[in-house]
Amino acid sequence: MKMKIDILYEDSDILVCVKPYGIPVQSDKTRDTDMLTYLKNLIFERDNMDEEPYLAIVHRLDRPVGGVMVFAKNQAAAANLSDQIQDGNVIKYYQAVLTGELQDDMGTMTDYLLKDGKTNTTKIVDRDVKGAKKAVLDYEVLDVFETDNGVLTYVLVQLITGRHHQIRVQMAGRNAGIYGDTKYNPKFMNTKKKYQQMALYSTRLEFDHPSTGERMVFKSEPEGDAFEVIELDEF
Repeated sequence: MKMKIDILYEDSDILVCVKPYGIPVQSDKTRDTDMLTYLKNLIFERDNMDEEPYLAIVHRLDRPVGGVMVFAKNQAAAANLSDQIQDGNVIKYYQAVLTGELQDDMGTMTDYLLKDGKTNTTKIVDRDVKGAKKAVLDYEVLDVFETDNGVLTYVLVQLITGRHHQIRVQMAGRNAGIYGDTKYNPKFMNTKKKYQQMALYSTRLEFDHPSTGERMVFKSEPEGDAFEVIELDEF
């Protein structure tokens, strides 16, 4: 697969880039080109290296989701960023288009989620179910659109916890699934496309630089067919 990955920032500790939608973060059973392999090859060839460069995944984006990601270029940076994620110091914002309306213009969603590894899906369950994990996000409705296919809601989401398919599951659980989500939104489940762009995008990422401690903020605006269903304004 031919692709071009936009690198927003790079130094000896970190690499921040924009993940295209439809690309897995790491190798999977499809054997399609993945982010980690692509970036390692890019660094290897660009820097004329003799051995495989170190590059670590510290967080993930679902394959149909695009947006800002950070990778660690050494073990110390990987450990530091992982600790920041655990401590809640890494702030992640997403833009999304929902096929439905939310009850309030802003608020917090709290659910308990259970992942099924066999089907690679997650569902909302009672908190006392074995294996259930608490999932929390904050959201703000930016706009609501009346369309021929029903109401679309444009939201900004701050992810507080990072559970498997969290935003997709929590929104679908409120009858406002992500536009284009073939796994959780009933309006798109019968599509023949295995992978299509979802209107879910990692638009802003904040963290402390693992060596200098400087607060780093990176932004990217979504592009593509899924977000062309509405007229987006930069937040």
